[in-house]
Amino acid sequence: MTQGNISLTAFRPEHLEGALRLSRQAKWPHRLDDWRLALDLSAGFVAFDANASTVVGTVLMTPYKRDVATINMVIVDESARGRGLGRQLMEAAIALAGSRALRLVATGEGLPLYQKLGFCRTGTIVQHQGLVLRVTPPANVRPAEPRDISEIIELDRSAYCADREDLLRVLANSGRLAVLGDGQRITGFAALRAFGRAEVIGPVVAANADEAKALLVYFMAGRQGRFVRVDTSEASQLGAWLTDKGLVQVDEGIAMQRPVVARSGRAPATAFALASQAFG
Repeated sequence: MTQGNISLTAFRPEHLEGALRLSRQAKWPHRLDDWRLALDLSAGFVAFDANASTVVGTVLMTPYKRDVATINMVIVDESARGRGLGRQLMEAAIALAGSRALRLVATGEGLPLYQKLGFCRTGTIVQHQGLVLRVTPPANVRPAEPRDISEIIELDRSAYCADREDLLRVLANSGRLAVLGDGQRITGFAALRAFGRAEVIGPVVAANADEAKALLVYFMAGRQGRFVRVDTSEASQLGAWLTDKGLVQVDEGIAMQRPVVARSGRAPATAFALASQAFG
């Protein structure tokens, strides 16, 4: 394989099988349906080896309206590393995002490249997963109803500092949403959907840790012995509690942003389980 054989092209549905091969090579848990959902919400590029008719790199840019976007699914084939493909894919995604503030979750391996491209660390995302232990369902959480979606979107916009309406509507249709309220208004919500080995809970938006726990427990209840994943910010301090419920820490990533300070792109303040885990 030579660099001259590889070109960047728009990520299209016919590239999904090649992308799935790369995520399996990287030992990521994504199913074809997970890739399809990500592509439906995103735009991006693949690095394509014309000689082998093979996808050797991927990147997705998920826009949240005009102000913020996330960079996801950055993978380069093991056989094509060390040739600058990761940088080419990232630069193409950054250009595609335009003036939007950008967020991503980095591995230690990718950190140097992202720093060179102007991303700075804003926190740590911790991945917990495992077989759920028995929990008692909370009394103050209920299934979301169609009439709740506008309030959910507004609550999420305030917490995440970006408009994730498209993502939330997809999660409402493809998974389940639950809300926590005081009888007058919704004060928190959580989503559950199929992902990877089983199911993932997230995003979760709540005013405090106790409300976040209630939303998580709502979806854990009735899932005793089933595999569940939750990604949360280290700052939420939910790690020990999740471990106590059977979801042990298995990995962590570095939350990053470019630019670090932007009026529309400031880091999330009250989201306990961040949207970044929805794709990767």
